[in-house]
Order: sequence, then structure tokens, then C-alpha cells
Amino acid sequence: MPRKSGDERRQHVIEAAIETFAAEGYHGASTTMIARRAGISQPYIYALFENKHDLFLAAYHEVAERIRTRLVAAAEGEEGPEDRMRAMGDAYLAMIGNSAEVLCQLQAYAAAGDPALRGPIRDEFIRLFESVRETAGVSREEASFFFAGGIFLAIASALGVPREFWPGGGDPPAD
Repeated sequence: MPRKSGDERRQHVIEAAIETFAAEGYHGASTTMIARRAGISQPYIYALFENKHDLFLAAYHEVAERIRTRLVAAAEGEEGPEDRMRAMGDAYLAMIGNSAEVLCQLQAYAAAGDPALRGPIRDEFIRLFESVRETAGVSREEASFFFAGGIFLAIASALGVPREFWPGGGDPPAD
């Protein structure tokens, strides 16, 4: 079996970090837990990342980029702003539930109480926000309402809020 490149090993650790941070949060997760999930020694994490802070931000950047890519792709080919927003909303709705990406996203927002994390998390959020706004061709106010609905749905899903409290009714996404 061929050895993984440095980039492949780094990506493998980021995947393990996403899963671990999604489940445990920034403060609850340890590099030992992430290393165990990745099947590597804990000191090897520090060969790839300077510290847990940098690993967390790398995981959040990966998550935000995946979400951004899926939302932008969903809007491709849609005619007007309303159709693009609806397509992006449907794409995000399909991602929530027990998605490690969306749970990691929520954990990042919770971790932003840490002043050392707040700026980079804010910058990544603004990048995602502006990408969605520009892709949809809507105002910042319209994009804000889109994000407000998305965060509501992500939180409601993470908490297992019954579907009757969700806009539109029906069944929540499958686990």
C-alpha cells in the first residue's frame, strides 16, 4: 500500500478533527481524541499543526468551504435570486441533521467566545455569507434572513426539535 503524502495525512487528521469537534466541541475535544480517531499518535498531530487552535481553525475552514461549495453549486443554473436562494436553502437543509459538518459549524460559533478564535471564525463566516449573497444576487438584508433561517434549522435539528416547530412542517432529515 503506498504511503500517504503530507497533504493526504493532513487531510485525514482534519477529517478526524471535524468529527471530534462536532461531537465534543472545541474545549471538550482533545488532540489525543483526534489522534485516536485518525489512527495516529498524538504527537504526530503537532507535526502537522502547531496546536489545537490551528487544527480547530483548519477543520472549521474545511467545513465552511464544503458548505460554501455545496450552496454555490446548488444555485448554478437557477434563474433568479429567489430560485437561487431556494436551491441553496434546500441544499443546506439536506446537510443538516447529524451532519458532522453542520455540527462542527455550530461548535465553531460556540467557540467564538474565545477571543483568539473569534476573528478567524468571523472572517470565515463573512466569506461564506458574501459568497452566498453574491451567488444569489440578493441584498445583505435578504442574505441575513437566509442565514437566520439556516441557523434556526441547524439548531432545531441538532436539538431534535419536533418538526411541527419547523417552517413548512413534514419530517426532519433522516439521521
